[in-house]
Amino acid sequence: MGLPQKESRICNGQGGQSDLDLSSSKLQVSTVATNPLVELHNLGQSIWLDDIGRKMLADGSLARLIREDAIAGVTSNPAILAHSITSDPLYAQAIKELLPKVSGSMALYEALAIDDLRGAADLFRPLYDSVQGRDGFVSLEVSPHLAYDTAGSIEEGRRLWGRLDRVNAFIKIPGTEPGIGAIRQLITDGINVNVTLLFSPERYRAVAYAYCDGLEARLAAKKPIDRVASVASFFLSRIDSNVDPKLDKLAAAGQSAAKALRGQAAIANAAHAYQIYEELIASPRWQALAQKGARPQRLLWASTSAKDKAYSPIKYVEELIAPETVNTTPLETINAYRQTGHPEESLQRHLADSSRIRDGLNKLGIDLDEVAQELEKDAVRKFVEPFDKLQGWLEERRAS
Repeated sequence: MGLPQKESRICNGQGGQSDLDLSSSKLQVSTVATNPLVELHNLGQSIWLDDIGRKMLADGSLARLIREDAIAGVTSNPAILAHSITSDPLYAQAIKELLPKVSGSMALYEALAIDDLRGAADLFRPLYDSVQGRDGFVSLEVSPHLAYDTAGSIEEGRRLWGRLDRVNAFIKIPGTEPGIGAIRQLITDGINVNVTLLFSPERYRAVAYAYCDGLEARLAAKKPIDRVASVASFFLSRIDSNVDPKLDKLAAAGQSAAKALRGQAAIANAAHAYQIYEELIASPRWQALAQKGARPQRLLWASTSAKDKAYSPIKYVEELIAPETVNTTPLETINAYRQTGHPEESLQRHLADSSRIRDGLNKLGIDLDEVAQELEKDAVRKFVEPFDKLQGWLEERRAS
């Protein structure tokens, strides 16, 4: 949930300005540049990097992305961290040094991940300060085994927040039904939350309400709410990857309407979520919180690398541009957008078509709510598997 563009920028201390002045940290972004990534920033959308690793911290490539491309945050997940730790030789020495100090593979994993994310958070801290906490965040996810465990997610969220010890950090909590209670409680505790694995607009609505619940609970306890931050990460390409094969089968069976809907489900779903966002920010409930200093819970577009080679590699960036949103994307997509992007506010034009597309899919027997449930379960599994493999890989090194 958030504020309209003008109001939220005033609330977040930007004074309507879109340039980043980070001269004190020698990180500067010029709004004069023709870099499409910088132009996205000027349109009010933040681009975050969906990756983290020791190499990008050591060789200055992350600092360069901040300085030259206006990259304004970092997200991570168990699959990303597993790939980085097992493939980057820079971790070898750190593992060797940590082995005598940790009790098991889980403790070793957390030590490595927290060290990386602290380093990234410190790199983004000048940006965070300069924009009054609107951007400059890093994210660490609770164990994927806790995706359906409310109490476990709360406990681990609190513990990881304390260990990270950075104001510009998010604890990632899956937006499952059990996750809603964890989100509400962690916000009540004053812990920043990145709600991940959202595939359903209605689940996003529940997440936004949980954010408001947490803020209201803090106000009732006479605690400040002006520094509590949250984003709601809505996944895109996985939706089309699920729906398109179903449409292809229907088209092959003679359903002519199916072919025309190919590649439209994800954007229509995102547009529906954005409509809910607009309803929420106009509500008296949110306006009352905003007057008390509440920060917007921004919609964050995730899973934005195109999986289908028939689509443009920047499809899920180009079609989702709207003020006060975030797009987190891997380096390959960032590089592609830098070369071929054409920044302009694009999401608004999809709002009118959203209902028509969703109705068309429903008439063909494709229920996007059922798709969301299927994708949620699959997404949790896709995080559990690399997470467990990483634990085994680390345990082998610890044992030897």
